[in-house]
Amino acid sequence: MGVSRSGYYKWKKRSKSRRDMKREEVISLVDEIHKAHPSHGYRWVAAYLRINHGQTCSDSYICKVFRYKVFRYLGITSKTKHKHHYRKRKIRDLYPNLIFTTWETVDRPRQVIVSDMTVLKPWIFYPELTLYFDVFTKQILSWKLSERRGGRDQYLDGLTDVIELLRGNKEPTIIHTDQGSVYSSKAYNELIRDSNIVRSMSRAGKPTDNPVNEALNGWIKEELQIDFRLDDCRTRDAVKEVLHRYVDFYNRHRPCFAIGYDTPDHYYKRYCRGELEHKDTFSHRVLSEMPKFVQKQK
Repeated sequence: MGVSRSGYYKWKKRSKSRRDMKREEVISLVDEIHKAHPSHGYRWVAAYLRINHGQTCSDSYICKVFRYKVFRYLGITSKTKHKHHYRKRKIRDLYPNLIFTTWETVDRPRQVIVSDMTVLKPWIFYPELTLYFDVFTKQILSWKLSERRGGRDQYLDGLTDVIELLRGNKEPTIIHTDQGSVYSSKAYNELIRDSNIVRSMSRAGKPTDNPVNEALNGWIKEELQIDFRLDDCRTRDAVKEVLHRYVDFYNRHRPCFAIGYDTPDHYYKRYCRGELEHKDTFSHRVLSEMPKFVQKQK
């Protein structure tokens, strides 16, 4: 610690400062007031101290000290007949989450495919774009634009393209989505009944369970608006033409940080040629609901 032994013991035996004594006095008063008036919270106790015990601290100091220090230090809360009772969320997930925070363990193309919908805003209409990404190569495998707002055909058509792309593939493929109404529908999941596709879903209200799609959606919308001037489009056909050009640019020419600034198509070809190391990490993944930053802290 960079402190001498004698200095440490001198510090331990030091007399209490005025600040320490005042803190002990406040803690004792709060404990007494709470025992006498347990129905009140820290704001009322702060006002009571100022009025009846001459405490001259400001409101912000009093509230901060009581809320985060004294009440918690003493382990007390106000008593009331109207406590909120929080019930644990019932598990209603149609399909389990097979990924959680183990995205970096994906070790081959077409192993995990993610899908999500994002709304574009060119001019006066709001077309909905549904994308299917390969998590390993970051390729856009399929994209569909809705003909109307709230449409569902683009989801089904995109999935049909993916099923055709995976035809003949012997290894299982996980398709991970959120719990949107179309992704949860019987019509959507009936399409994969006879295929080698396994379904996985994010937890309700957890967009961080699908970080690949969420991150790429943001970059794609920004590049469409700034680099490809999507806002200049005045017809749906013009929007589709821009998307055709962008997807070709994205897959064939756009460097991607996540794959070492390679392009998605070239990265896929390198894997097929055996230029990339074939790892076996996905089968050994350990699923956990705990966020990754919490895991690192522990």
